[in-house]
This record gives sequence, structure tokens and C-alpha cells, in this order.
Amino acid sequence: MPAPGPAPAHLDPRLLRAFLTVAEELHFTRAAARLYVAQQALSRDVRRLERELGAELFVRTTRQVTLTADGERLVPYARRALQAQEDLLAAFGQARPLLVDLNSAGLGTPRRVLHRARELAPEYELMARYESGLTGAAGEMVAGRLDASFGRFAGLDPALRAGLDHQPVRYEPMAILLPETHPLAALQAVPLAALEGGTVYAGAGNPRTPEWTDLAHRLFDGRGIEVAPPAPLAVGDEEFQRIMAKMRTPVLAVIDFPAMPGAVLRPLIDPVPLSPVSLVWRKGLVHPALDALRRAATQLTTEEGWLVKPAGGWIPAIDLATGSVHN
Repeated sequence: MPAPGPAPAHLDPRLLRAFLTVAEELHFTRAAARLYVAQQALSRDVRRLERELGAELFVRTTRQVTLTADGERLVPYARRALQAQEDLLAAFGQARPLLVDLNSAGLGTPRRVLHRARELAPEYELMARYESGLTGAAGEMVAGRLDASFGRFAGLDPALRAGLDHQPVRYEPMAILLPETHPLAALQAVPLAALEGGTVYAGAGNPRTPEWTDLAHRLFDGRGIEVAPPAPLAVGDEEFQRIMAKMRTPVLAVIDFPAMPGAVLRPLIDPVPLSPVSLVWRKGLVHPALDALRRAATQLTTEEGWLVKPAGGWIPAIDLATGSVHN
């Protein structure tokens, strides 16, 4: 255990960031990967912080890493100190880029919010990512590798929701993507009853999108529609289009889903199913670009009537229960 000594006059924020990352991961290898440093360098920084504070912060064994009582005590102080540093830099226009996952380059709602935010705050950098799926993005946000994303908040595991905040943005009408030779492709809108007895692909088996598959199950329950079994996990629009063309299975989508060769997109009706889309970010995050993103979402929601529920609109009950729906 480091020998007790006088309190240091200065603590390098890098040491606090190293400590906090290990405290969150409880694993030096994962923490080092998250910080893009060598594990030896990370261990060195943690030991230096322990010497400067005169306190042992972690209990390390060959099987696990745990926080000591002093380590537990330091966590809230380290978080506040690092947040204060970010606030100071932001106040002088030196905020780090805000990393925003848009799920897919072709989806209109997240893209429009991001573009509006860039117009509102051109002095800040908002960097887009395209990882697909709110569940995948949520894990990255909680771990501190991503700042914000979009999707169905109520579909997340409660443990993930606990570390996140959200703002309802849109009730996005859902649609069905059909092979152009499908009998229903001739319709301008497809009643849900017309899908009875059929199978629809909704991302089953994709670990990044279970919130979407859950929405499909809730929509199809009692209507005689089956969710298609898992398909090969396609990465990128080109591979997704190839796999879907090969399967020739209708795909559950949203109304602004990007066009696919050999397929047509038709809105679903009777009822009109709605996918509640929220802007989601890491709880406690303070960043001027996040403020711009939230203002952009509010503006577009008002201008476009995105949170006006259409007559006959369907939204899952769980989304109402978790506050994912605007009242």
C-alpha cells in the first residue's frame, strides 16, 4: 500500500481519467483499449495516482480487479473533476468532438437532427458514426466511447437505460420493404392483416438491434405474423441489400428507409404502427454540442409535427410506461 503523505498540490487529469476508466471497466486490458494506450502505461498511471494520493485504489488479483474503499470514495470526485475540465474547455470553445451514432447513413430522422445541430452550433464538431442499432450504441455510450445516438429507448435493457437520458423526437411511421415482384407490392399501403400467415424480417439475432426485433414481436403478436429467423449478419448497405435480395423476405422498416434495388417500400396501415424515436445520451454528459443536438431535435419535432400521434396510430404499451412517448 502506498505510504500516506501530504495531499498533492496538483493532479494530472490524465491520471484521474486512467483511474476512472479502470473503475468503470474493472479490467485493465479493456480499460487500456478504451483509452488507446498500452496496458503497462495505464498500470503505471494508476500506480502514480496511488502514490500521489497515498491510497490504494484497486485490489488486483490474477482473476479480478475490484475497487477499495478509497477507490469507491474517489470515483465521484474524479468524475466531477473531469467534467469540470470539459466544461472549462467548452466555455472557451475548445470542447472535444461530440460522437453521434446515426445507426445507418440512410435514415432521415437522425441525419436531419444532426444537420440542424451543425447549423445551430457551427463552432462545435459533431462527428457521425454509423454502427446500427441503439442497443449496440447504448453499450458504447455507457462505456464512454460514444456520446449520443437515436432509437427506441423503451426497447433497451433496464440496466442500460439506467445509465442514459433521452428526449422523445419522433413517432416514425413504420413500413414494409417488399420484393418488387411480391403480390402486395402493387398496393400503395399495406394493411397489417394482409401480412397474416407470412414471415417478416426484423433483425432477429442481431445483438445490436434487439430493441427493433422486440418492437416487431409486439406489433405482430395476435396478428398471425411471424418474425423471420436470424439471417447472416450483414455489415453495410451493400451486404444488407444482397442478403435481403437472396432471402426475398419482406422487411420491417420505417417510412424513410433508404431505397433498395429490386424492392418497394410501402407504409403499413390499419393500424398505423409507430416506432418511437428518441435522442439518447450518456447520463450526466455536459457538452455544448449536445445542447445544440437537443435544440435541433426540439425545433424539428415542432416544425414537422413529429410527436403528433396520427389517428389510429399504434405504439407499444411499454413505451408509454417508460416515458418514451411524449405527452
